[in-house]
Amino acid sequence: MSINLLKRATATATALLLDRITGPLVGDGLEKLPDRLHPVAWFGRGMSTLETRIWRDDRAAGLLYTATGTAIGLVAGRLCGSTTIVVHLATAGHQLRRIALEIANHLESGDLDMARATLPSLAGRDPEHLDRTQVAAAVVESLAENSVDAVIAPAFWGLVAGAPGAAAHRAINTMDAMVGHRSSRYERFGWSAARLDDAVNWLPARLFALTVAASAPSRARDAVSTVLRDASDHPSPNAGVAESALAGALNLRLGGSLSYSGKIEDRPILGDGHYPDAKDIRRAVDLVRRCEAILVVTLGIAALAALVTSRHSDRAPR
Repeated sequence: MSINLLKRATATATALLLDRITGPLVGDGLEKLPDRLHPVAWFGRGMSTLETRIWRDDRAAGLLYTATGTAIGLVAGRLCGSTTIVVHLATAGHQLRRIALEIANHLESGDLDMARATLPSLAGRDPEHLDRTQVAAAVVESLAENSVDAVIAPAFWGLVAGAPGAAAHRAINTMDAMVGHRSSRYERFGWSAARLDDAVNWLPARLFALTVAASAPSRARDAVSTVLRDASDHPSPNAGVAESALAGALNLRLGGSLSYSGKIEDRPILGDGHYPDAKDIRRAVDLVRRCEAILVVTLGIAALAALVTSRHSDRAPR
């Protein structure tokens, strides 16, 4: 067991370091794969085809869809066999931070239109009528939520279950993005995907809150107290934790009225500080970068502990 933990911890830490240094395996340029060749894109196209064939307005059809997609993720991870490759493919911390800083640059240069145009690459809300503060808040909130989905959770499931675990998580998270939102088409069909995504991200979201507190020791008490007070008011059991932690650590105020696909939602206010601006985007990027560094160090310590335990066990008299 110690050897397996050593391998998984080392592989997961390596994947995070690769993402931190080189960014994702897809994107523009000859050195990277085109987006259409990414395994997640293949999975998305396959699940779209499956949806057209089995969709019904009931939970049973949605459960079949979710079970099939999760099984595909598990099998794909098993066939790949490399925790490093799968976690790297599932991790997007570098890309999240790059886009966030790009939006901060647009805001600082006074180009609100470009900031709005770039926002959909990071957040799913409607950007057309957002002011500078609302764009900055959207970026900070998305950094918090997506740091759980695309950094902490892949690392967690890579450590716990290796390549199959990380691949299954990526599959579940992708299905949630595709069908897990509330609408007339997906209210029942997407229910199981959304609930499963909540379940697999429940612990990673709370681990993220702990790393936020550890990364901002002077504001650790505020981060924890904001989570305990405000997170449960958020409609998402995990996004509320992540966003509250960042709001408390950075002394910000997040939430409020927002629009998704033309539908207005009044989100609860998280935190007691000021409403964010471009410099707060940079502060948030620095904080989530420190969180990732703490995660890598923790994985390194886990690998070292597993190695020491294994060697001690091998030398013990039999």
